[in-house]
Amino acid sequence: MLHYAGVFLVIALIAALFGFTGIAAGAVNIAQILFFIFLLLFVVSFITGLVRRGRGT
Repeated sequence: MLHYAGVFLVIALIAALFGFTGIAAGAVNIAQILFFIFLLLFVVSFITGLVRRGRGT
């Protein structure tokens, strides 16, 4: 999923170079959404790992 965020960021940068602001804005929005979803999943996984590690000992 982080890969897709990077891909959309590159698309946004290339579109910005050519002046397609509507396309660039759309790609940036998609990249931001995917990044925050990835960040949320990372935090949930990290907390779950800490909880499981604490119970195992």
